[in-house]
Amino acid sequence: MDASLEKIADPTLAEMGKNLKEAMKMLEDSQRRTEEENGKKLMSGDIPGPLQGSGQDMVSILQLVQNLMHGDEDEEPQSTRIQNIGEQGHIALLGHSLGAYISTLDKEKLRKLTTRILSDTTLWLCRIFRYENGCAYFHEEEREGLAKICRLAIHSRYEDFVVDGFNVLYNKKPVIYLSAAARPGLGQYLCNQLGLPFPCLCRVPCNTMFGSQHQMDVAFLEKLIKEDIERGKLPLLLVANAGTAAVGHTDKIGRLKELCEQYGIWLHVEGVNLATLALGYVSSSVLAATKCDSMTLTPGTWLGLPAVPAATLYKHDDPALTLVAGLTSNKPADKLRALPLWLSLQYLGLDGIVERIKHACQLSQRLQESLKKVNHIKILVEDELSSPVVVFRFFQELPGSDPVLKAVPGPNMAPSAVGRERHSCDALNRWLGEQLKQLVPASGLTVMDLETEGSCVRFSPLTTAAALGTRAEDVDQLVACVQSKLPVLTCTLQLREEFKQEVTGTAGLLYVDDPNWPGIGVVRYEHASDDKSSLKLDPEGEKIHAGLLKKLNELESDLTFKMGPEYKSMKSCIYIGMASEDIDVSELVETIAVTAREIEENSRLLENMTEVVRKGIQEAQVQLQKANEERLLEEGVLRQIPVVGSVLNWFSPVQASQKGRSFNLTAGSLESTEHTYVYKVQGTGVTPPQTPSGTRTKQRLPGQKPFKRSLRGSDALSETSSVSHTEDLEKMEHLSAGPEQDAPEANSPERPPGAPTPQEAEQAGALQNGAQRPEDDRPQKPSSLH
Repeated sequence: MDASLEKIADPTLAEMGKNLKEAMKMLEDSQRRTEEENGKKLMSGDIPGPLQGSGQDMVSILQLVQNLMHGDEDEEPQSTRIQNIGEQGHIALLGHSLGAYISTLDKEKLRKLTTRILSDTTLWLCRIFRYENGCAYFHEEEREGLAKICRLAIHSRYEDFVVDGFNVLYNKKPVIYLSAAARPGLGQYLCNQLGLPFPCLCRVPCNTMFGSQHQMDVAFLEKLIKEDIERGKLPLLLVANAGTAAVGHTDKIGRLKELCEQYGIWLHVEGVNLATLALGYVSSSVLAATKCDSMTLTPGTWLGLPAVPAATLYKHDDPALTLVAGLTSNKPADKLRALPLWLSLQYLGLDGIVERIKHACQLSQRLQESLKKVNHIKILVEDELSSPVVVFRFFQELPGSDPVLKAVPGPNMAPSAVGRERHSCDALNRWLGEQLKQLVPASGLTVMDLETEGSCVRFSPLTTAAALGTRAEDVDQLVACVQSKLPVLTCTLQLREEFKQEVTGTAGLLYVDDPNWPGIGVVRYEHASDDKSSLKLDPEGEKIHAGLLKKLNELESDLTFKMGPEYKSMKSCIYIGMASEDIDVSELVETIAVTAREIEENSRLLENMTEVVRKGIQEAQVQLQKANEERLLEEGVLRQIPVVGSVLNWFSPVQASQKGRSFNLTAGSLESTEHTYVYKVQGTGVTPPQTPSGTRTKQRLPGQKPFKRSLRGSDALSETSSVSHTEDLEKMEHLSAGPEQDAPEANSPERPPGAPTPQEAEQAGALQNGAQRPEDDRPQKPSSLH
């Protein structure tokens, strides 16, 4: 490129191209330097300061821009669009710098140059996208072109609008028809730009009985037009879609064009499918858009060109009206908007433009054909195979019910059940979309919510492939990732209802219905002092759930556990994640209940320990004081006198027993120490009942993780194993007995039935003589309070 720059006669253009190349190289290399610095930031670029009086050089300014662009990479990942700008992107960026330079030319040269740029770009777009004899308006905001077209339609239908203004519109209100599948906020934007009230908008519903549910209902539209005419309104403009913003469906543009010609309505078409007009084969529905009154194109998005304006092509014979509407301008700066696109189209050429659009369509067809072979994946596309947008979602038919994705309840399923399963699948599809976006970032997937179908995953390579560099290998990787996630989705969906039933039937647990959680389910433990009617934060419950989360994570199972606030309240809950294999739900629920109960009991014991010990000490002091008073009354007053008491005790000693008190922490009560001093053994007191350990004591196979089922037919397996185990024991006893067991001893008399053996008699005699086991001989140290 340096050699080609040397051939440029204008030194300013050569210097501009050189500076742009160096600047882009510096900005694009910033990511590698940032990774080498391992997250080190230059704080000077983040803190605003005073403007320096001496000024800065170009390198310092670009360094500041670099810091501002990549200074927060630790918090937010860098966009991949910067990495795939390429040389054609540099050409588009050069157009903005070149536009500033061209504006410094004298008026005559500037007029000639801007006229040439505008006419060339208009001619190329009209020929590429089959829109003959059209004019072009270039704009930065995609919706701005439609707003200008609405102004042109108003000036065309209301001849006195320039003189009378709003009074003309008040006498005969204009009506703009939009599809229910149009992009969100389009109608509000038009009303704000045109100064029209919202009643001037008419939203046309989509098909409900026949055809796509994302196509405009033509029969209903005609009915609305007739009603508006009868009310004295003026049908002004209709916005049709050649690829809706959601699923990429195309309206019946041919039928809509006939309807607009019949009632004198301006027809405007927009959508991503208009890009296919550049291909050799175009579907009939999209090809009908070439006969419309105007259309909006976004070549920068389709071709991966940054900072390239959108173009609105239109047909109109009155240049005065187009000038009043703002579609044409005599200002050279307005004409220079097309300069970046003019440079980019020349750089790519016709073959390069067609190849990029064709590549994007092939990617969508490749994904569509591959997903048709995958079970539990539903594709929402129109009948035509040429649709460049693929929308799909996960679904599964449960036994004895209709598919869970159907919005209309079946005869065997209540509407509430359909809604619950619909929300469950929506959460799973959102999880699937986020996982696919992380695993295959070059795919450019988006997750969206549709009114009838629910949450879906959208693949639109025409809007992302050129910028992200999506290839066929990325599509194959995407399909492989979908297949790898299906077992997790199907298993989780099957276990949801079982988990709900187990939690509902377990005391102390409350099932929380969270439609946004994609895992097995959400559960909350209800402790003894839990206020069920309150929605505020519960500190005691939060402490129990925090301990429960720690215990569950220590089990090292394949499930993921999280703690968070309950849906529609502030109480803490345990969120259980996705299940990749068959999970023993009963064991899982019982483990949660038992563990939470143990944590609550231990927490109460620790909290009440101080109070119990304090009361026990006070009670022990009272009893010891009472015992001293009784001893004083028993011994008499004379024995308390120092000299007399010693003589009296020498002649008549008192056999006083040592009385003390011991505090049993388990029972929470005082006990006498008399048994300890008499028998030299501390009493065991009250034995606390053992906390049921539930299924956590369930024996597992070596290497088997918690909550895993070994086999589906576990009952049959256990029965077979028990029978075989009994047979093995009988064989072992028979072999150990040997042949001697069959013959009685020669010198011993025959032992009567039921009589004890000599060994049993000897053991019984030892027990009668007071023999104790070795572990019973060890006295326990008393913990008494005197």
